[in-house]
Amino acid sequence: MGLNWGNLITPSNILDIFVVWFIIYEVIILLKGTKAVQLFRGILVIAIFKIISIVLGLSSVSWITDQVINWGVIAIIVIFQPEIRRGLEHLGRGSLIRHNQNQNESNEKMIKSLDKAIQYMSKRRIGALMTIQMDTGLEDYIETGIKLDADITGELLINTFIPNTPLHDGAVIIKNNRLAVAAAYLPLSQSNLIPKELGTRHRAAVGISEVTDALTIVISEETGEVSITKDNELIRGLTRQDYLKFLKDQFIKEQRPINNSLINLFLNTFNKFKNGGNHDE
Repeated sequence: MGLNWGNLITPSNILDIFVVWFIIYEVIILLKGTKAVQLFRGILVIAIFKIISIVLGLSSVSWITDQVINWGVIAIIVIFQPEIRRGLEHLGRGSLIRHNQNQNESNEKMIKSLDKAIQYMSKRRIGALMTIQMDTGLEDYIETGIKLDADITGELLINTFIPNTPLHDGAVIIKNNRLAVAAAYLPLSQSNLIPKELGTRHRAAVGISEVTDALTIVISEETGEVSITKDNELIRGLTRQDYLKFLKDQFIKEQRPINNSLINLFLNTFNKFKNGGNHDE
C-alpha cells in the first residue's frame, strides 16, 4: 500500500514545519557571535558520543552522557542567564519578526558622537580606548569601571579622555547605546603578534576582542592613529572614511530579507495546497 502524501502534506503540517524552521533560524541568528556558539559545539560532541554509545552498545558511556545531558540543562540556564534574558527581551520587543528602525536611528546617533570624538582626539593625539558591547555581555569589565550611565555625546567622550583627569586612564564601555562606565579595566592580550611599538591600550583592545565579540576603538597617544579591534583582529591606520564604513557595517542593519523569503515560501506553498495542489495525480 502506497504512502498517501495527501494526508501528510497538509497546510497545518506545512505551518508546523515552517514555525520550527523559523525558530531555529532566529535562535542561530540571536546566538551568533556569542559564547553560546561554543556551547553548541560541545552539545554536538556529546550528541555524537551518545549516538556512538547506542550503536555500539556502550552502556557506561551512554549512562555518562545521559547524566551530562540531564545536569547540563541546569548548568546552561545558570551560565548563560544573560544571553537567555536578552533573547527573551528581544522576543518581548518583537525584534525577531520585524526590523527595529529606532535601533538604527540610535546607532546612527552613536556613530556621529564617536566620529566627533575620534576626529578631535586623533588630531590632538589624545589617547583613548572605547569598547562597544555587541552580543556577549561585558558585565565583568563594567564592574571594574566608574559608573556613568549617560547619553553618548562627542563632548562627553572627549572630556573623559583629556589627560590628567580622573577618568582618562582605562576604557569607556558603551552598552545599549549608553555610556555605561569609564576607567574600566580590560584584559591585556599576551599575543606575540602585536607589534612591539603598540602600548597597553592596544593590548587591552586586542585582549577584550579575544574573549568577547566587543568592538573597540583605539586612538594612539603617540601618533593619533585610529585602530579598531574585533573578533581577535587588529585593524590599524584607519582613515575617517574607513572607520565610519566599518561602524556602519556593524551597527546599521537592514531588515533581513531571508525572513521575508521564508514567509513568502510558506504562503506560496500554503496557497498551492489550499487551491487543490495536494490532490494525487
